[in-house]
Amino acid sequence: MRMAEGKASGDAIAYGRLAKEYAELLPLTEAIRTYRKVQSELAEAEAMMTDSSLDPELRAMAGEEYYALRESLSTRERAVRLMLLPKDEADERNAILEVRAGIGGEEAALFAAALFRLYERYTCLHGWRFEVLELNGTGIGGVKEAIAGVSGRAVFARLKFESGVHRVQRVPVTEASGRIHTSTATVAVLPEAAEVDVQIDEKDLRLETFRSQGAGGQHVNTTDSAVRITHIPTGIAVACQEEKSQHKNRAKVMKILRARLYEAERQRQAVERAASRRHQVGSGDRSERIRTYNFPRGRVTDHRAGLSLYKIDQVMDGTALDEIIEALIAGDEAARLAAVERGQ
Repeated sequence: MRMAEGKASGDAIAYGRLAKEYAELLPLTEAIRTYRKVQSELAEAEAMMTDSSLDPELRAMAGEEYYALRESLSTRERAVRLMLLPKDEADERNAILEVRAGIGGEEAALFAAALFRLYERYTCLHGWRFEVLELNGTGIGGVKEAIAGVSGRAVFARLKFESGVHRVQRVPVTEASGRIHTSTATVAVLPEAAEVDVQIDEKDLRLETFRSQGAGGQHVNTTDSAVRITHIPTGIAVACQEEKSQHKNRAKVMKILRARLYEAERQRQAVERAASRRHQVGSGDRSERIRTYNFPRGRVTDHRAGLSLYKIDQVMDGTALDEIIEALIAGDEAARLAAVERGQ
């Protein structure tokens, strides 16, 4: 009986894997089928266009169709080539989103809080789930550090482009003279890792517990429910005090730690691949400024895409963020396609 149950379970897993592979290949096969159909129609139009026995008007119509089909064929071919590009295995994963105040004191903390709200709204617009894992606030509404888990379909594929340094130019609410200040916040987006992706040995962990504290330093819990775990081999440390339960805080810490270790391994492998082909296609260096939010001019500029939008309010409420992300996705696809064509 147990053997039968085990076989049934194995069959179900195999079926699920094949069904997923079929679903991924179906758009590609449809794209290839369409490409071949256009290719056949193009050949027919060319034959009619050059057939001297046909009526001149009919040949002219065939000529117009030929040039339209030739343009369509080029578009279809590019679509197929894009589908054949190697995919980032992490694209379909959920993500751990980390926002931290950078240079600029309290104004940087306020900007970090605004970015965190932006991503929460953006998540809602996409029908994803946004779960606050850690929130280290300040006394006037800013955040020193905020971490959330974002779950849904292809979350990492879109949010990964948000990693980097975000710069803001505006008049702080605390500025009496009306001078424009420049501050920064950093965003890190990590693919969420499952236990099977990252094996963590308990003996490599150092667990510390302490009492939760509020934004102003006051104790908000009389028990040692807050948790800090350090992964000794890498020195990566994660703390959480969001929950009143030590058990729940530990679970959230392990979720974040697992994601950071998984990302560190991804980066290590990416560097190795880049070194082997003598071409660094992208280091993911978070010290680079990726975007500037200029409030006096109502402008958001993404320096990677070379794109400026004069709709800062719509970007900050999440409704226009996709315009930037779509441009970044298109640029990434073009760069990867060009690398393949160069044989790199």
